[in-house]
Amino acid sequence: MNIRFAFLIFLVFSAQLFSQQAYYNDVNLNLTGLTLKEALAVKIINTHTRTLFYDQIWNASKATDVNPNNPSEVVLIYGWENGTDSDVTNDRTRNINNFSGSSGDWNREHVYSRSLGIPDLGEAGPGSDAHHLRPADVQRNSSRGNRKFSDANGNSGATSEIYTDPIDGTNSAGWYPGDEWKGDVARMMMYMYLRYGNRCLPSNVGLGNNTNTPDDMIDLFLKWNAEDPVSDFERQRNTYHENTNNSEAQGNRNPFIDNPRLATRIWGGPEAEDTWGIYTSSDTENPSTPTNLVANNITTFSVNLSWTAATDNIAVTSYDIFVKGNLYTNTTQTSKTVIGLDSNTNYSIFVIAKDIANNKSEQSNEVSIQTLVDNDPPSTPNNIVISNQTTTSFIVSWDASTDNTAVTSYDVFVNSILNGSTIETSFTVSNLTASTSYSVQIRAKDAKNNISELSNAAVGSTTAENAVSSELFFSEYVEGSSNNKALEIVNNTDADVDLTGFSIKRQTNGGVDGDVWANELQLSGKIFKKDVYVIINGNSTLQKLIDEADFLQPVLEENNYGAPINFNGNDPVGLFKEGVLVDVIGTYNGGSANFAINKTLRRKNGVTKPNTTFDIVNEWDSYPQDTVDDIGTHSTVLSVNTFENSGFTLFPNPVKSTLFITNTLENEILSISIFNSIGKRVFITQQISKELDIQFLSKGIYFIKISTENGIFATKFLKE
Repeated sequence: MNIRFAFLIFLVFSAQLFSQQAYYNDVNLNLTGLTLKEALAVKIINTHTRTLFYDQIWNASKATDVNPNNPSEVVLIYGWENGTDSDVTNDRTRNINNFSGSSGDWNREHVYSRSLGIPDLGEAGPGSDAHHLRPADVQRNSSRGNRKFSDANGNSGATSEIYTDPIDGTNSAGWYPGDEWKGDVARMMMYMYLRYGNRCLPSNVGLGNNTNTPDDMIDLFLKWNAEDPVSDFERQRNTYHENTNNSEAQGNRNPFIDNPRLATRIWGGPEAEDTWGIYTSSDTENPSTPTNLVANNITTFSVNLSWTAATDNIAVTSYDIFVKGNLYTNTTQTSKTVIGLDSNTNYSIFVIAKDIANNKSEQSNEVSIQTLVDNDPPSTPNNIVISNQTTTSFIVSWDASTDNTAVTSYDVFVNSILNGSTIETSFTVSNLTASTSYSVQIRAKDAKNNISELSNAAVGSTTAENAVSSELFFSEYVEGSSNNKALEIVNNTDADVDLTGFSIKRQTNGGVDGDVWANELQLSGKIFKKDVYVIINGNSTLQKLIDEADFLQPVLEENNYGAPINFNGNDPVGLFKEGVLVDVIGTYNGGSANFAINKTLRRKNGVTKPNTTFDIVNEWDSYPQDTVDDIGTHSTVLSVNTFENSGFTLFPNPVKSTLFITNTLENEILSISIFNSIGKRVFITQQISKELDIQFLSKGIYFIKISTENGIFATKFLKE
């Protein structure tokens, strides 16, 4: 290597290192343990400024996974062979434009399998996070399915390690990603855990042990992270996604690609490479031992700790606190409040000092404490509210109780009989009788089974058989980027509804400037029974909004530039009939609270009628900005009886792996969607095929909806 070339390489490496460290300038990299995990999680969440749609992953993959040796190809995860043998499923690369669900093409592999998330990751949020979506051969992707990762060696494939699926009880073989890809997989799983928390537990996607880690990280991924160093291929993905000038960039990075040693500092295990060099040095001197550890202000569940700082030849960077011999947390301070303890329990506590090279001191003096006895019951729940009544169910909600330690659960009594328990402050009571009144009471409990008094009774009634909502109501609200604003209204009745007399108004900034309901938009036409009506801002750019729009509100000076469909996240929006409020999103005169800024709100499954009191907790699900994959449909109106005389036939039913669709009337299919039993869409495609690979679905009942130019047809099927 000539000197000039070596110097250029040095400059490139230095620039890359600087870029990586610059991204983390506001993160305390001296931390260790779960405190470092939390700091990195805050960083990658706050910088995840663009949420990708699932369909955008195709273009994102073409940019991030392009073969550095051939820009007309993408690199396939789990592949290893150069394409010279007769087996296309093991190819390491594939033509960049050969993407679909067909054999011989590449598709989008959810490295963290969608069905292994809690709940299913779907096609939005974690289900469309490009940091774990990689090009894969269609058949090899299908072979992996939702198998959990397992240790082996060599090339990718099923392993000899067998595990029992906790959901359906079946036995499955694990999946080894291959020697080249195991480090990539480990770092992606670490990122998903950091970014989405308990929804993406490592212990749910890999076969390993978490005994020696402070949370649910498993030893398998720590081992792979250390054994398989970061490649330049991984780094190019990170570089792309940090720069939001790139059209499909998310804005955040995977910290474990930037420095695998971060995983070691959080979870322990084998020491991974320190690509920054800040954790490896010639410093082998241990800090001095922390002294004068003192415990005070002991309660039923907590204790305050303080100690005298340790010293070091360079610098003490943090302290590990051990409770009953187990690592509790890490801090950079010389005091800490330990919480989450059991009442009337003995604890031993000590502290260890560390420097940035992870040299550790001897343990401090040990203090022994006994938490106070907890004999105090929680306060009595109050403000019991019954809502969302149907013929067989309703939702009960209440204000949280307080306790000297912590409330751990609530018991729900219906007509003085225990109906169920929950850790939430709402509960769905089901299996009720139509046209019947019920008395509901709530009581609170703590960890020591201290029980509050029963609340005052609230009385609610189920609706009559065959009753339908008397009015329309909002089913979706999109407060997207720029002018991507939309409202969806659902007709859950059994008749077409004339929109004459209906209108939409907004209140600017929750009335902080004295504004009242204004900017009225009169509606016209009709909403067909069991259908939705979508209104969008006329300058919307998201194609999904444009495709599903029933009405575009033009953006003109005379209509206040698109009002009321130019709302912000603090503008309440109301649906009115003959001037009377029917349904509302946001709180009228609620002030400037950003209840829905940069969000999509979607009405929960089970909400069947309007509500003039905004109840975001019990009636709405929240999604990231520009999530519009479900616009144009709603779970409450998903039909299951429309395949008759449609010309479509679905077989086999039940089905294990592949659904076949016949189309005898040759209807032009626009899209195919699959919904789970609670109305959540789990699959959509506009790449129409008569064969659908549905191996990724868990066992259960699903609905398939086929959209055509002649209408929408739906039926149900059973996945075995």
